[in-house]
Amino acid sequence: MQRIKNFKNSVYLKSENKGDMTTIELKKQLIHRISEIDDESFLQAIKTILDSKTQSQVLTLTEAQRQEINESQMQMEKGEFIEQADLDQKFNQWQSLK
Repeated sequence: MQRIKNFKNSVYLKSENKGDMTTIELKKQLIHRISEIDDESFLQAIKTILDSKTQSQVLTLTEAQRQEINESQMQMEKGEFIEQADLDQKFNQWQSLK
């Protein structure tokens, strides 16, 4: 680690070899640096980046969920479904009977 001072005489530690930093160390450093940021729009930008990363992760489905998806796909292949426009029309007919 190398000590670096900025113009406000604050002391920052800088890793001389970034390849040696573990994932845990990197997370700790990022948490510390983010906690010092007061710019709300910048924090929102960081949140957007983090949200996009978590949204792209693979979902783990339970066996029941996988089975439900498989059953739904089989129903579609057999034609056991209704188009949205047809459903809307049936709903409107039902509503008019009230």
